[in-house]
Amino acid sequence: MYELFTQELRVVNVGLASFAENLVKAGGHAVQLAWRPPAGGDVDTGLTLASLINAPVVESANRTAFSRYLDAQPVLVDVVLAREAVPALNGERRILHAGPPIAWGQMCGPVQGAIAGAMVYEGWAASPAEAMALAAAGKVALGPAHDHGAVGPMAGIISPSMPLWVVENAAAGNRAFCNFNEGLGKVLRFGANNPAVIERLQWMGTELYEVMKAAVQRLGRLELKPIIAQALHMGDEVHNRNAAATGLLLKRLLPALLATDTERDRLRRVIEFVAGNDHFFLNLSMASCKAMLDAAAGVAGSSMVTVMARNGVNFGIQLSGTGRQWFQAPANPVDGLFFPGYGGNDAAADLGDSAITETAGLGGFAMAAAPAIVQFVGGTPADATENSRRMRNITVGTNPAFTLPALNFGPTAAGIDARLVLDSGVLPIINTGIAHREAGIGQIGAGLTTAPMECFIEAIDALAAAIATSEVTS
Repeated sequence: MYELFTQELRVVNVGLASFAENLVKAGGHAVQLAWRPPAGGDVDTGLTLASLINAPVVESANRTAFSRYLDAQPVLVDVVLAREAVPALNGERRILHAGPPIAWGQMCGPVQGAIAGAMVYEGWAASPAEAMALAAAGKVALGPAHDHGAVGPMAGIISPSMPLWVVENAAAGNRAFCNFNEGLGKVLRFGANNPAVIERLQWMGTELYEVMKAAVQRLGRLELKPIIAQALHMGDEVHNRNAAATGLLLKRLLPALLATDTERDRLRRVIEFVAGNDHFFLNLSMASCKAMLDAAAGVAGSSMVTVMARNGVNFGIQLSGTGRQWFQAPANPVDGLFFPGYGGNDAAADLGDSAITETAGLGGFAMAAAPAIVQFVGGTPADATENSRRMRNITVGTNPAFTLPALNFGPTAAGIDARLVLDSGVLPIINTGIAHREAGIGQIGAGLTTAPMECFIEAIDALAAAIATSEVTS
C-alpha cells in the first residue's frame, strides 16, 4: 500500500470528463473512459438486459437466426407487376409505403406527396391535390411495404401497377420484392409528383417493365450475392453508392437484352436509362437484404434485428424473436450535405426502407469499402472506416461473403444484436438521402443518421416478456 503512494499515479476516470481534466491541469495523468449506463440509464430495462446477456435461450436462438441469414442466397428470378406479387394490392385501392405503420394525417410531406403521385399514376385521381383529398378521406388503404415482404427506398411507395423485382432466397424459398429505381433529383420516392415524374413512372411501368422482364426471363436466375461482394471491392457500399454494382448488373443484362426481340429504339431507351442511373442496383440490393433477413425472422428468443425502417416521422425495428411486431420511436434528424439553397430546416426526418441494407451489414456498416461516399454524405474516409469498425461492437457476428478491402478484407459486421446496442450505447449507423419536408419538392441532400435508442429499449422489454411467457407455458 505504501509503495502505491510513491509511484506516479495514472487515473482512469469514469463519468464526468471534468474530473479527468482537473487532474491533468494539476499535473497528473488521467484517462477518460467513454462509458454510459446500459439502456440509456433506464434501470428497469437495464435489469431486463442483464437477464438476457449470455442467456442460453437467446444465444442459441441468435446462432440459428444468424446462420439462416448467412446461408441465404438471394437470386433475381423475375419481374412482375406489384398486384401479381402482393395479394393485398390485387383488390381494394391500396398503396404500400416505407417504414412502420402510420396514418395519413401523421405522415410527413414527402410520403404524402409520393402517395398522391402514385394515385395519379394509377388513374385514381386527376391531380395530386385531388389525390391528397381522397387519401385524407380514407379512400385508399395504406400500409408498410415490409408487412408484405417488400421494400422501397425513401417514401417507399408501391402501388398495384408498378413493376417489382422478384428476389428469391434459393436456400429457403422465401421471396422479397422491391420497385424499380427512378434515378436522382425530382422523383416520386423523394415526394415529387409533377407531370414529368408521372410520365417517367408510366414509361417505367410499360416499356421498361416489358423489356426488363423479357431480359430477366432470358437471363435466368441471377445470383446477387456475388455482385454485391464484387461491388464492395470496387468502391460501393450498395446503399448510397451503387455505381459499380449497377455496372456489374448491366454487364450481365446486356447479352440478355440483346438476345430479346426488342425493337431497337425501345432497347436503346432502356439501356440508356439504366446506364445513366448509378442507383439502379440499389433496389435489387434492398430486395436481396430483405430476402436474407426474412430468412432469419421468427426464431423464438432471438435478439437479432431483422428490420430497420423509417417513415419520415418514426423509426421502426423488428426482432427475429418477436415476429412482425414493430418497435418505434421518433426518427432522428440526418446530419449531412445539402444541395445549394437548402439546409437542415428544410429537411424531413429520416425516411425509407433502404436501412434494410445496414440491417444486413451493408450501407453504413460497409462504408469502409466506399471512401468516395463521404463526398455525398459528409465526413472523411477515415470516418467511414471507423464506422465499419465500430459496428462490430453491436453485431452477432460478421459475414465472410462481404469483405472490406480497407479492413484487410475483413468481413462486414452483421446481425445487429439489440442487447449489444443497449449494453454498449453504440447505435446502428445509416447513410441516407434527405428529402424536403414538403410534398412535391424532392431530394435536397444526403447524410448520416442513427437508429434511436428507444426502439431497442422497447424491443428488449418485449423479447424478455415473450421468453418469460414461453418458459411459463412450456
